[in-house]
This record gives sequence, structure tokens and C-alpha cells, in this order.
Amino acid sequence: MTEVFAGSFTAQEGIPEEGIAAAVALMRSGRLHRYTPPEDGGPDPVSAFESAFARFTGARHAVALSSGGAAMRLALMACGAGPGVPVLANAFTLAPVPGAIAALGARPVFVETDPDLTIAFDDLAAKTAASGARLLLLSHMRGHLADMDRLMALARDLGLTVIEDCAHTMGADWRGVPSGRHGAIACYSTQSYKHINSGEGGIATTDDDDLAARLILLSGSYMLYARHTAAPPPAAFAGLQLDVPNVSSRMDALRAAILSAQLPLLPDRVRRWNALYGVVEAGLRACPQIETIPRPQGEGFVGSSIQFRLPGRDPASIERFLARCLARGVELKWFGCDAPQGFTSRVDHWRFADPPPLPRTEGALATLIDMRLSLTFSARDAAQIARIVADEAARDGAAPPVARAAD
Repeated sequence: MTEVFAGSFTAQEGIPEEGIAAAVALMRSGRLHRYTPPEDGGPDPVSAFESAFARFTGARHAVALSSGGAAMRLALMACGAGPGVPVLANAFTLAPVPGAIAALGARPVFVETDPDLTIAFDDLAAKTAASGARLLLLSHMRGHLADMDRLMALARDLGLTVIEDCAHTMGADWRGVPSGRHGAIACYSTQSYKHINSGEGGIATTDDDDLAARLILLSGSYMLYARHTAAPPPAAFAGLQLDVPNVSSRMDALRAAILSAQLPLLPDRVRRWNALYGVVEAGLRACPQIETIPRPQGEGFVGSSIQFRLPGRDPASIERFLARCLARGVELKWFGCDAPQGFTSRVDHWRFADPPPLPRTEGALATLIDMRLSLTFSARDAAQIARIVADEAARDGAAPPVARAAD
């Protein structure tokens, strides 16, 4: 009998009871704006979340915002991006990354992608020299971390300021250093499919007093920056108040309360995601028609999604494979698809960014399949999903043998 998976790839874990209680109390009070003083006189829920997140990541400052995209836009503005300014970005990313650049009138400069799905260092150096860019918006796309020691050394040599897009790496690390702690600013997302969930939301962290002050003023502090508990001293704001625009991107108290209850759960979520990832990866690696993506030893990743390739397949074959998997309850995305689908798109779909041909990235994504792993899955679910995918991958006949890279 043909197996069919009965679970949901879009299901979320519920909000912890502590977060629900805090949210209900806030709704009853009506004190949802981040600058409405709490009844008890303590820090407002947004400031409390910012302080907790700063401690969690080891950053000096944190600013809670309305979305991950808002965090990237404000980070770019704080670092001097504006009309006509070139901003480097890896070509394997999602639409909000070039969108954040284009929203400022800045010019995205796309950097090629290596087969391991990380930024190509040689092309980064070449594009920096050709464009004169001084900013790199580095996307840790789908949780794949580049060698951050090498990258930051190269960035220093090239004179680049690095902003990290950590939407998929909250809780990850490179050789023990938390993701987001390498660049000048880190940008995180709390959208529903990220590692803590407020529907929409974001947060930016930095150790730099000037950048933190700019982020806070940009977010829309209305000169109430003294109420931020993860902020630099008042002197950092001197001379900026009348020059930095208010672009109203604050997080509200309701979302902050929901997130504060989830943040302590993140280490356990990482452990559970990685256990599911291990089960699925083992099942896929056993199939000769599937090529998994090697993870470097220095990477402490969060397995909230998994990517693999179907080498040697043409588009029609991949479309049939996807349809058969979906008929058996397994929802997959394909980064080589000609048209954007749902949350998945690729560089040539972003005409607003005027991308050039990027043959290495195109090759890396041509047969790349993407699967979200939900924490509502059990280990048994993960094993069944892997069996279904492997079974369907084998149905079109054997692909050429895959030379698997060493882990």
C-alpha cells in the first residue's frame, strides 16, 4: 500500500500559556503601544523583550521592529544606504532582501552562490571591486552559514560593512559564536515560519552605540529613546534627533509579550528541529537519486528546513516529482521553478532589482528542492516523509551517481 503523510507542513506550535496570559492581560488593559507606560511602572513589554533578546544573543543593544524586512531596511539606512548606493547581497535569498535595498532607492549588487548554498567569496571580491560597494547584506539563506571567519576577514580586506540577515539562523552559531554576532548589525525575523512566532515581527541587534541610536530613532521613538532598556546612553543620541527620520517600524507590546514567552524555549526547539533534520537527512542520503547539502563542521545550524538536489533531472521530471510528492501529502518547493510560488522565488524573478545573469547561482538552484520541517512532526513522521520523497525520487529511474562531498 502506498504511504500518504497525513500531517501539515504549515502547522505551528501553539503560543505558550504564559504568552497567552500576558497577551490577554495587555488586551484587557488596552496598553498595546510600546511607549504606553505599564500599570506597574516597570519596563514596557517591548523593552523587556529587547533586553532578553540582547542577553540571549550576547549583543549590547536590541531594537524590536514590525518585521524582519523593516529590520533590514532600517539597518541599511543606519549604515548609510540610500538612492543609488550599491549594496552587495548574495543571489540565493528571498524577495524581502533585495526588496529592503530597492525600497531605499539603493542598488542591489548580486553575488554568486556556491553549490553549498553560501556566498561565493571570489565573486564577492570581484563584485566589490567592480561596484565600489561598501555594504554587504549577507543572507544566511535557509540557515546555511558561510565560513564566517573567512568572510569577515575578506570583508575587512575589502572595506565592507556587513549586515547579517539572520531570519533563518536565530539560535544558530559559527564555531560557537551566535549567528548575528559577526557583522555590524544583525536582523532577525519573528514571522510565523521563523524560530519564534509573532505572526510578523523583527529585531535588530548591534554593539555599536551610534548604529543603535540611529535604529531606535528610525524605528519611531518620538524622542522617547530613554525608555529603551537595551539602548546606548543618551549621549549617543545627541545631534541625531533632528536629522534621523521617523519611519514608524516599531514592534507593539502584544507581539513582544508573545515572543518573550517563546525565547526561553528556543534552545529546546533547536534541539528538536535538528533531531527531525537528522532523521530526514539520513533517509534522503540513502537514496542514490538524491544529493543532500553537506554541512560544514564549524556550523551549528538550526534544521527548521532541509534542502536537497535531484541531479540530472530536467524541469518536467522535477514537476512530476513535486506533484507526486504532494499527492502523497509531502509539500515541497523548487528553487529552479520558472515562476515564483508562495514564499519561494529566485533572483531572475526580481525585475525591480534589475539582476544580471548569474550562471553559478542558476546552476546551484536548478534542481534544488526545499522542505520545511514543522515542530509538530514526530520522528516517525520525519522518517515517513523521507521514505515518500526517496520513493518518488526513484520512480523516474536512476540519476547518474552523485559524488557526495565529505561532511
